[in-house]
Amino acid sequence: MLPYQVKNWKSMCKGLILGTLLTSFMLLLYSYAIPPLQVSMTEIPIPNSCSSYLARARQPVSANITHNPPGQKCIPKLNIMFMKTHKTASSTILNILFRFGQKHRLKFAFPNGRNDFYYPSYFEHSLVQDYQPGMCFNIICNHMRFQYEEVRKLLPADTIFVTVLRDPAYLFESSFHYFGRVIPLTWKLSGEDKLAEFLRDPKHYYDPNGFNAHYLQNLLFFDLGYDNNMHADNPLVDQYIHETDQRFHLVMLLEYFDESLVLLKDLLCWELEDILYFKLNARKDSTVSRLTDELYYKATAWNLIDAKLYQYFNATFWHKVEVYGRERMARDVAKLHEENEKMKSICIDGGHPVDANAIQESSMQPWQPLGEKSILGYNLKKRINKKHRKLCRKMLTPEIQYLSDLGVNLWVTKLWSRVREFLKW
Repeated sequence: MLPYQVKNWKSMCKGLILGTLLTSFMLLLYSYAIPPLQVSMTEIPIPNSCSSYLARARQPVSANITHNPPGQKCIPKLNIMFMKTHKTASSTILNILFRFGQKHRLKFAFPNGRNDFYYPSYFEHSLVQDYQPGMCFNIICNHMRFQYEEVRKLLPADTIFVTVLRDPAYLFESSFHYFGRVIPLTWKLSGEDKLAEFLRDPKHYYDPNGFNAHYLQNLLFFDLGYDNNMHADNPLVDQYIHETDQRFHLVMLLEYFDESLVLLKDLLCWELEDILYFKLNARKDSTVSRLTDELYYKATAWNLIDAKLYQYFNATFWHKVEVYGRERMARDVAKLHEENEKMKSICIDGGHPVDANAIQESSMQPWQPLGEKSILGYNLKKRINKKHRKLCRKMLTPEIQYLSDLGVNLWVTKLWSRVREFLKW
């Protein structure tokens, strides 16, 4: 190992140790400062609360299908569980849900202290900010490791469950680069193309018990609450995929994002304006590894459970498109694209995303991966008509800042941000 590499390695280790100690110290202070939540073992049923819905809620849903014939009047759905998976454009969907919830003054179940529900630990309903027994919420949508029964305790029986998947090979590429610096298993990789080196012999580098190892294999399956390290031929894999199908009314696909949003709009009986979006948390092209056919095959084989999951829901997705109508879908996607382009011309300075260093407002700075600034953001136009001024800002506001605007306690996330600034990460 070269001298400068040794120096960088030592510097990174010292920084990680210091950051861990500082964060642990603040967590300890917080645990003493805040009294523990006293939760009775038997929750008292409250009229119209989630606890009174639990028996009905356990009934299987009419899974993964939309129901609304064209032209038929329906009532907008207000109760939504969005299972936010990693590296699947889920932050863009989160922005849509934040705006809709604000517009209708809905009640969000937010995490307490962080922007996630203490991922990668399993979700527990007691992690919700200001939770009290019997409380019921309209929307839950932050990162978590899914635990269905715990989520169900917070939501009405008619809640719509939604999630989004991505081609596992491209998801692996994105996760590998975004989280690589916080996965010690990847630190010993040499060469310029660490991803290709890892895929050359992944079992040589991978340890299922390694810190943050879940980011390296079958991340979708892990996020959904299942064992991502079981063999892909295990009968439980198919059982869990079918269980996911029974629990979720709609499984969207990143590769067909606009079509997914049209199906979501139809399922929830929303208006077109409710699903307008700008692409958030996009990476610079220079940081994206180009997957050759060989690397794509290797990445897919390494994430074989996710591949089976994706293949299954790819089929259900196109079945729903057929039910919706191909021509109708094409028209509605074209309308969505047209309205998005109009909003770009109204809201975005220059009409396109820019490097982090070129973002003028700190309130528009997206959260960056450790050690680099690879995530693009936007500059808001200086002059926007009054009608669109608030909407433009909301559509462009990154997740962390939007959560703060919604009153979420993010003290752990903000502390970590200060540590990173101090250590120049």
